[in-house]
Amino acid sequence: MPIDYEKAIKLRAEGQEFSYGDRETMLYALGIGLGGDPMNQKELPFVYENGLRAMPTLATVIAWGAGRTGEIGINYMMVVHGEQKLVVHKPLPDSAAILADWAVTHILDKGPGKGAVIYSDTVIRDKKTGEKLVTLTGSTFARADGGFGGPSSGGPAPHDVPTRAPDAELALATMPNQALIYRLSGDRNPLHADPALAKAAGFDRPILHGLCTYGITCRAVLQTYCDYDPTKIVGHDVRFSSPVFPGETIVTRMWKDGNVVSFEASVKERPGVTVIKNGKTTLAS
Repeated sequence: MPIDYEKAIKLRAEGQEFSYGDRETMLYALGIGLGGDPMNQKELPFVYENGLRAMPTLATVIAWGAGRTGEIGINYMMVVHGEQKLVVHKPLPDSAAILADWAVTHILDKGPGKGAVIYSDTVIRDKKTGEKLVTLTGSTFARADGGFGGPSSGGPAPHDVPTRAPDAELALATMPNQALIYRLSGDRNPLHADPALAKAAGFDRPILHGLCTYGITCRAVLQTYCDYDPTKIVGHDVRFSSPVFPGETIVTRMWKDGNVVSFEASVKERPGVTVIKNGKTTLAS
């Protein structure tokens, strides 16, 4: 059944309740590869309850399932993440009861056989105080759902990265079981676990979650420019351009201009394959 544009563009959900604790905070950090070296004292606070700190990108999983995306009618076996943006209004605590307000903002029709792009915003608030913690803006590329007669243009303009040589570069390895760890934070799409289903979706083997790659690029900026202080990151935006396979090494190239770090990421094992484009991290002033 094609997307009903008039119905889908009006979808909203407000005040959905979620909560997370130190276990979820540590599991997410392990899912994006922190704590790989048990002697690394700067990574330990993200995976150990004594002085626990939350990654800014933890925001992408603490309200997993928020919204009404299931009512849009897309084929989830043919879905990949398109873009992800994060604005931090207040540093995430290591545990909290939260409220999520979700809304569809744009739906673009790329045409029959070319897919559809669904944009949505999620505002996460502290349940106790009502304060906004983060705003998430994401896009879903529904590869099998184009041709419903909706608008074909109107998405946000990408961030341009500098043309000069990178100011810094960092390679971070993923483990062969990285997706199996990361999926325990919420996204249990079998595309990331089941070889047969991954092949049916057009991939040789299960792929890493786009949001895991997203978190790993945030790690790269955190390590390179923030001395592992997560409160220094107030925004983190990417466009996903190609999947990562668990076990590959993600190489993040970075350019710093004032409080903006531009970046792109590729995989070491497949030269010429860029997995993240138009990356932008905003640092606290």
